[in-house]
Amino acid sequence: MADKSNVYTHTGDKGMTSLVGGKRIKKNDVRLEAYGTVDELNSNIGLLLSLVDNSHDHDFLLTIQNKLFVIGSNLATDTSERDLSKGSILEAEAVEFLEKEIDEIDIHLPKLKAFVLPGGTTAASQAHVCRTVCRRTERRILDLKEVAKVDDVICLYINRLSDYLFVLARKLTVNSGHKEYFWKRT
Repeated sequence: MADKSNVYTHTGDKGMTSLVGGKRIKKNDVRLEAYGTVDELNSNIGLLLSLVDNSHDHDFLLTIQNKLFVIGSNLATDTSERDLSKGSILEAEAVEFLEKEIDEIDIHLPKLKAFVLPGGTTAASQAHVCRTVCRRTERRILDLKEVAKVDDVICLYINRLSDYLFVLARKLTVNSGHKEYFWKRT
C-alpha cells in the first residue's frame, strides 16, 4: 500500500499554525486572517466556476484562482524573516490582465445609471458573493499592511479583482436575458 499523507497533523490543535518557512503563529493572527480570507475567496470562485458555462470566463476564473494561490503564499511568508520564493511574487502584469478583461466586458454592458442590486442568475449571484468576499479580503490585507510589509501589487490586484467580479456578475445577468434590478431610494 502506498504511503498516504496525513490530512491531520495535530500541529494546529492548540491554536497555532506555521507560516512558509516554519515560523509558528496564532491562528487568529492578522497575517493568517489575510491569507485565510484569500483562501475563502478562492473557494467561492471555485463555486462560481461550477456555474459558468462560457469557456473564456471559465479559463479566466481558473487563472484568477492560480493568482490567488500566489497571493496566499506571498502573504503566508513573513518577509522580515525570509525572502519570498519566485512562485510567491505577483507580477504587475496580473493587474493589467484584469483591467483589460474588465474593459472588454464593460463595453458590451448597458451604461450604469444607479447601483445594481446583487442577483440575477445563480452564477451572477455567486459572482456578487465573490465580489463581497473580495472586498473583505482587501480589508484583511490592508489590516496586515498596517503591521507588515505587503506588496502594493497585491493590493491593486485584489481591488481590481472586485471590479472584475462586479462586471462579470453584470455580464452573466445580461447575457442570460435576466433583468438587472437597481436600487430605488425610498
